[in-house]
Amino acid sequence: MSIEPFDAVDVIRAKRDGGAVAEPALRWMVDAYTRGYVSDAQMASFAMAVFQRGMQRDEIRVLTDAMIASGERMDFSGLGKRTVDKHSTGGVGDKITLPLAPLVAVFGVAVPQLSGRGLGHTGGTLDKLESIPGWRAALSNDEMFAQMKGDVGAVICAAGSGLAPADKKLYALRDVTGTVEAIPLIASSIMSKKIAEGTDALVLDVKFGNGAFMQDIDRARELARTMVALGTDSGVATTALLTDMNVPLGLAIGNANEVRESVEVLAGGGPADVRELTIALAREMLALAGQPDADVESALDDGRAMDSWRAMIRAQDGDPDAALPAARETHVVRAAVDGVVSRMDALPFGIAAWRLGAGRARAEDPVIHAAGIDLHAKPGDRVTAGQPLFTLSADDDARFARALQALDGAYEVGQTAPEATSIVRERITADS
Repeated sequence: MSIEPFDAVDVIRAKRDGGAVAEPALRWMVDAYTRGYVSDAQMASFAMAVFQRGMQRDEIRVLTDAMIASGERMDFSGLGKRTVDKHSTGGVGDKITLPLAPLVAVFGVAVPQLSGRGLGHTGGTLDKLESIPGWRAALSNDEMFAQMKGDVGAVICAAGSGLAPADKKLYALRDVTGTVEAIPLIASSIMSKKIAEGTDALVLDVKFGNGAFMQDIDRARELARTMVALGTDSGVATTALLTDMNVPLGLAIGNANEVRESVEVLAGGGPADVRELTIALAREMLALAGQPDADVESALDDGRAMDSWRAMIRAQDGDPDAALPAARETHVVRAAVDGVVSRMDALPFGIAAWRLGAGRARAEDPVIHAAGIDLHAKPGDRVTAGQPLFTLSADDDARFARALQALDGAYEVGQTAPEATSIVRERITADS
């Protein structure tokens, strides 16, 4: 029987008392937990100590690197072109990956977009795309490489189990121990997978507001700076945009309806905020890939982005021309008075869509692709009494009551329009 070089209790105490954990001990803690030597109870205690005491930048770097070392690391150097990825911290109506990946691929850049599924009020990119008949999320590494190296250029698929398995184990533990919000643990979780993925460059969409993971902009800024530093320290060119998630993004919240809205953007239309953020992130990604002057608006407007989308969907066995699922039941909510939509809080709309069946409470739950909410007005829009504000969609009308309960007090029609603000608030780089 081999003797372990460190003791988990000593590591927990060091962090509990506010000290920095030495690099060898921290690397051992991650490895021993992945192997099963360190128990869930011990790692939960360590996570709570991190939540309460924080971590120094070098500690977060070591933690991230140890999580990367727990699994495989992909290598895209043989593609013969630059690779750039995007990660969003998630929100309500956030379907930006769908139009963004094929748009960036128009310019000869490879986009390895390893995505996940939704849990709770935040939708999952894979769930949305699985609304398309035939489309498959599971690709082998060889299939992924071939799709990026060829004419398609972009791939959106599920991450393999070999990437940062320590993170998968720790993520599940954080979810049930009240330590999800710890910035060092969030940053190391996201960045361990993205760095292990092997991309040359990474753009982070870090959201703040009532519908975001980080409701406070200062906390979102701290998270963004931490992740940009981790990427930079690992040799991945990384920048971040802080974006507003106080109001749902776009007009569609769900799965199939968000695919429809994404296709509208790829056709040169779509809601102004979705188009604005897609363009901003595409410019950022292409700048990191050495194309700061790329005309992304033209690629959306002249059909090239749509062609790229159709090729990407077909490459993963989807039918871009197939009809998307439609809900069996709908319920329209109308304005009670004349006025201006003055408020529309994102989080309650995300919860309502979840209750309609668009999301899942547990990882193994199915989603109803046709379920969701379509907004007919956003803050700043003038409405008249009786005019539709939004439509709920579900396969079972029994779901409407709880969804409407979530929306009680979530929106307001008044006489004063809210102040117009840009969806992108700040840009964060390694030097800022």
